[in-house]
Amino acid sequence: MRLSIASGVATGAVALALYPLFQGGAWFWSSLGAILVVTGVGMLAGHYTLPGWLAPPVQVLAVLLYLTAVFAGDEAWARVFPTWDSLDRLDELLTTGFADIQRFAAPVPDNAGIVLLTCGGVGLIAVLVDLLAARLRRAALTGLPLLALFTVPAAVIVEPISWPAFIIGALGYLGILVADGRERVGQWGRAVLVRRTSSFTATRPNPADTGPLRLSGRRIGFTAIALAVLLPALLPTLEPDPLFNFGVGNGRGGGGNSISIPNPMVNLRGQLSLPENSTVLTYQASDSTPRYLRMYSLDVFDGEQWTMSEPRGRPEDRTSEAPMPPPPGQGANVPVTPATVTVTVSPQVRRLSFLPLPYPVSRVTVAGDWRPDRDTLMVFSTRNTAGGLTYQALTAEPEATADRLKAAPSPATAIRDRYLTLPENLPEEIRQLALSETKQDASPYEQAIQLQEFFTKTGGFTYSLATQGHDGPALTDFLIRNRTGYCEQFAASMAVLARVLGIPSRVAIGYTGGSVTSEGWQVRTHDSHAWPELYFEGVGWLRFEPTPAGGAGQGSATVPSYTRPEVAPATSDEPSAAPSSAPDDSDSPTGAADDRRREQLDRDSGGALIPVDEGMPPAAKIGIGVAIALLVALIPALIRWQLRARRARSYSRPVKGPGGEGSAVPDPTAVAPAAVREIRWEPAVTAAWAELDDALCDYGMSRQVSESPRALARRLAEQYVFEPEAAAALARIAAAVERMLYARTPGEIGTLREDMRTVRRALAATVTRGRRIRAVLLPPSTLLRARAMGGRVLDGFDRLENIRLRRPARKGA
Repeated sequence: MRLSIASGVATGAVALALYPLFQGGAWFWSSLGAILVVTGVGMLAGHYTLPGWLAPPVQVLAVLLYLTAVFAGDEAWARVFPTWDSLDRLDELLTTGFADIQRFAAPVPDNAGIVLLTCGGVGLIAVLVDLLAARLRRAALTGLPLLALFTVPAAVIVEPISWPAFIIGALGYLGILVADGRERVGQWGRAVLVRRTSSFTATRPNPADTGPLRLSGRRIGFTAIALAVLLPALLPTLEPDPLFNFGVGNGRGGGGNSISIPNPMVNLRGQLSLPENSTVLTYQASDSTPRYLRMYSLDVFDGEQWTMSEPRGRPEDRTSEAPMPPPPGQGANVPVTPATVTVTVSPQVRRLSFLPLPYPVSRVTVAGDWRPDRDTLMVFSTRNTAGGLTYQALTAEPEATADRLKAAPSPATAIRDRYLTLPENLPEEIRQLALSETKQDASPYEQAIQLQEFFTKTGGFTYSLATQGHDGPALTDFLIRNRTGYCEQFAASMAVLARVLGIPSRVAIGYTGGSVTSEGWQVRTHDSHAWPELYFEGVGWLRFEPTPAGGAGQGSATVPSYTRPEVAPATSDEPSAAPSSAPDDSDSPTGAADDRRREQLDRDSGGALIPVDEGMPPAAKIGIGVAIALLVALIPALIRWQLRARRARSYSRPVKGPGGEGSAVPDPTAVAPAAVREIRWEPAVTAAWAELDDALCDYGMSRQVSESPRALARRLAEQYVFEPEAAAALARIAAAVERMLYARTPGEIGTLREDMRTVRRALAATVTRGRRIRAVLLPPSTLLRARAMGGRVLDGFDRLENIRLRRPARKGA
């Protein structure tokens, strides 16, 4: 029975780790009910000694009855027993739950389908844990199903599991081991008797004393958990971490310069599907024009999905020290349209290490250590997050006219090698689709326009969030068969088709321009968006919009003006003036074009920059770590000092006799002698005697329990050869104790402060310097109290383990 309770507690403790996956708490209370059902059946099975093989099926049946009552009670018989209608209802909810899991990203709403899946899964884990612990007596193996439950949030969410959740789950597993160990060790030494006749009776001896063993096991378990939590925080991070992190900085080692980013595609679908359309940020533009705000740039397509290359931020490129690097591919002779955009990110946004910014930007004024990636101009930080920030970005968007884009020369070799790569196993039908939907004699710019119109006009595509994803099979199904998807599929598909045609492309993830308000522009979670960026030499990377806009698509999506050549303004600019083979002078930070850009930016910003937090140097971090370690090590000394000071305040006050101020001694003829002794114990004398006792412990001196105060004073003075003054002070303290204990009236005692100081000095003079240092820094008296307190806490588990259900004894007829 004890093992069934421990199994249920452990399952509930580990299930707490699921809380980051849900928005509400309905999943927990429903799962807790399933755990209680399984635990109750297990306890009854142990109490009535049912066969071990029978308990798990009964528990599964009980879980089914519970799920029927909670989720399909209206269709069930007597609201508990399943019927065909209730089973159909449960199947419908399961199907809906599976579909919602595919649609939503964590934290998911706790609707009925998702809660049913969670509740049923937790219930089955509880059955398996009870089977291994209570039926098969393999308590150690319960770690496997508990670990399977524990790894669900680790596999779904990017953020690490919080240490309180880990500690609670580990304590639950430790409880199973303790309960199993107690039952096994408690049987040691019991006689094994064979009943030969019905008249034979025997009495088993008392079980062995397992208290010390249980206490040692719990200490080992708690120590292991504490080390598992504390050691990872003290050990340096391994660099690089290719599984979870992107290395940032200069590409070399060094702690603290790695950044973990989520899967942009997964987060995109999750934000678009969230039932609540929360505000992510607001921004104001100097020209009152809405702009897409980009965070991620995905440049690698492996045939299954789009991912981003490792971003790198150089120390010299910090936004606080220099303007942004020049936009790749943008020539110095291309006119730009400057504007200032001020962005305020909501404080509710958490763990966002990339700044939402328009593209391209010339300068970013933001507090913190933020660095741009030179190839993509993504701005990120390894130390700061964007939540609650207000920052300013100066944009310099190129004037991309139709004539200039038509005359764009071939891209540089480096651009072609990186942004035209396609997997060899790309389906041939996708390649043929790109060729059939565009004109072969058209320029790359005209082919890009034809691809955009294929998605928005001629291709018969529809917008829907109920899609399967962005991997290879889903991409083929989207382009060739159903042609239904949302911005993820539209952006990824157009980028792939553009590469087939020889147009360098990548996928951007961020937000659309949002909706206009009285104070500027407001961007919400449903404005999350993905779009393709195509490269044209001399102009650089330009946004295209293949996703349908308006009510039938992504409502806040807009089509760039340069993708509508029929309304593009005519211009006499010389598009051929931008050379295709000569290196762009804007690539050099010391070039003339960059110097002019710096001067213009300085004039625009007026020299007023937001103060930048440069972060804490490593030496300061080490110093703070050492200081914290010293403070932790000095906790026993601080506790001892505080206790000693409190006692000193008490025994520094004079102890007066009956009738005097502060005397609590009543008339001895009015109360019994025992009561008089209990009241006469003055706090001052008590404090002095307790301080003397702790001082003896700290200096390693023994005090026998049978010694009276006078005998203790005489032995210490003779054994350690006290000076007459010290011996007299110790004798006065002992006499005060004896008078308060045994005298009819204590009389005038006076203050004990100087006597205690003299005795402490005499005791300290008799021991070595090392013992004195230990008495100050690691006082044994305080450590013994901490040990006793820990023992009392651990003994609390014994009280829980001793909980038993007993059948009431039948009364005689």
